[in-house]
Amino acid sequence: MADERILFSFDKPDSAQPWQTVNDGVMGGRSDGRFKINDDKNMEFFGTLSLENNGGFASVRARGGNLTLQKDDVIVVRVKGDGREYKFNVYDQTNLNGFSYRQSFKTKKNEWIEVELPVRNFVATWRGRVFPNQKLDPSNVAGLGFLLGDKKAGPFKLEVEWIKVKKTE
Repeated sequence: MADERILFSFDKPDSAQPWQTVNDGVMGGRSDGRFKINDDKNMEFFGTLSLENNGGFASVRARGGNLTLQKDDVIVVRVKGDGREYKFNVYDQTNLNGFSYRQSFKTKKNEWIEVELPVRNFVATWRGRVFPNQKLDPSNVAGLGFLLGDKKAGPFKLEVEWIKVKKTE
């Protein structure tokens, strides 16, 4: 790996500014996902997943600006979870309300892990459906985030220390 740079960390007073939650309420669901910057200067994405009214997802995302990714880059996230499987999404600035490109990762309960997400492995999805022929142009990425949609009702919590990108040679 040649070098790396931090895309997001949560140690500054305005760290929460670009982030927002989007939950299944947009389609009638009842999940409650929130986020905060905790005393350890990490982002906590937490709440309760509900399967009522055909719901079942909660997400937190940041958009805006070009994140300057290349196809050989690797996104690395340092997270502490609850043992559930989360999805990491990136969003294309040319179609912010269209496809999200995602990869799944499993957390270890109450244990910090670093998850590597190669840019070339992101798969296009729209409303939960996969579109394998829709390729990501990493130079157009303008947002990213975390989503929980594992069809398991109940409380959840994912703590994020930082999000980086590693440049490969």
